[in-house]
Amino acid sequence: MPEEIPETTADETPAVTLWVDADACPRAAREIILRAAERTHTPTWMVANHTLPLPPSAWVKARSVAQGFDAADDLIAASVRPGDLVITSDLPLAQEVIERGADVMTTRGEPLSADNVRAKVQMRDFLETLRASGEQTRGPDAYGDTERREFANALDRWLRRHT
Repeated sequence: MPEEIPETTADETPAVTLWVDADACPRAAREIILRAAERTHTPTWMVANHTLPLPPSAWVKARSVAQGFDAADDLIAASVRPGDLVITSDLPLAQEVIERGADVMTTRGEPLSADNVRAKVQMRDFLETLRASGEQTRGPDAYGDTERREFANALDRWLRRHT
């Protein structure tokens, strides 16, 4: 279990935690998360299989996990509590933490839920099968100003509702 982030008292922000699958999280999204966590005093964990440079913070901590397939995902899934927010584009991780009662948002601000994650996993698996058969498929669009703005707005809305 990661080192402790300060819990809040009843007259402060509720103790939800943000869990960030930081291995594939764009730098711009990490910066948005850092500012939002500081502003709202929300405990936040950036979990990756490499060291992340972060500014000193009472609210945002980094956790490096051993190199290995899904090691960061496993730590997040084992640590998440109902009501927490996981920020990831990893659909299997999203599906697992949704089943544990957490909310999920992609770094593009798209909410994932029990209603839509299964279909997204199936589509991802279908596209993976196409690529394995030699078909060329398009990857996601570049992470630009629009994506950054949509993510920042979605994260702010979530934090207003839950903190």
